[in-house]
Amino acid sequence: MSTPTFDQLLEAGCHFGHLKRKWNPAMAPYIFMERNGIHILDLYKTAAKVEEAAAALKSIAKAGKKVLFVATKKQAKQVTAEKAQSVGMPYVIERWPGGMLTNFPTIRKAVKKMAAIDKMTTDGTFDNLSKREKLQISRQRAKLEKTLGSIADLNRLPSALFVVDVLKERIAVAEANRLGIPVFAMVDTNSDPSNIDFVIPCNDDASKSIELILDTVCSAMAEGLEERKVEKIDTKEADAEAAPRRERRRAVRRNDAPEAEAAEEPAVEAAEPAEETAE
Repeated sequence: MSTPTFDQLLEAGCHFGHLKRKWNPAMAPYIFMERNGIHILDLYKTAAKVEEAAAALKSIAKAGKKVLFVATKKQAKQVTAEKAQSVGMPYVIERWPGGMLTNFPTIRKAVKKMAAIDKMTTDGTFDNLSKREKLQISRQRAKLEKTLGSIADLNRLPSALFVVDVLKERIAVAEANRLGIPVFAMVDTNSDPSNIDFVIPCNDDASKSIELILDTVCSAMAEGLEERKVEKIDTKEADAEAAPRRERRRAVRRNDAPEAEAAEEPAVEAAEPAEETAE
């Protein structure tokens, strides 16, 4: 698992914070200095925090659990979608649907509705509808696809959230906190890190900074998924090798059983005359 170096973080502009007057005092431990009225983040702390977050996300992916990526700001949308897709994880890059986590069953119903519309188009039901009904259903499908298409495979609550810009995605963070879902986030100098489980202090506005951090954590998750795959193969091979041995042991037990029963019968017969003599 490779983590970005100090130079890589510097080149991507991860050290640039917001104006001093916009800062959140809770971010003080991660701020290195102030220059020209702008706070500069401590990249050594950023590197350490990225490594910590990447290791935790790798463990989650290796366990076969889902991480939901949330980034609705313009400069983060495309790269978040690409990186999340590369590791097969769900993501939200359009408007965050309120109650997506706290009211998850309702969201699942909307996803099922989308699947029902798809079924209508394949089984011929859609062709029997009027032109107006077709148009209404098509628009409804497009709207659902835009907001929920990227989470269609999310059958249960995610095991973690990865957020770009906690200030913009505060509703998503609040819902995750309420349900006890761990939150990994890129946190800038104007944000509050107190309700984030894994803080990555860095510039959450520059596209290069966002891409570098996402690339690091998604590469770690890809490693975790690969290790999971290898372990599954090894387990299957071990089971395949052990199967003949188990079968032989069962066969031996089956063959030994009649002999054991035969050995017990004479002892019972021998015991009967002894009882008669005693009488």
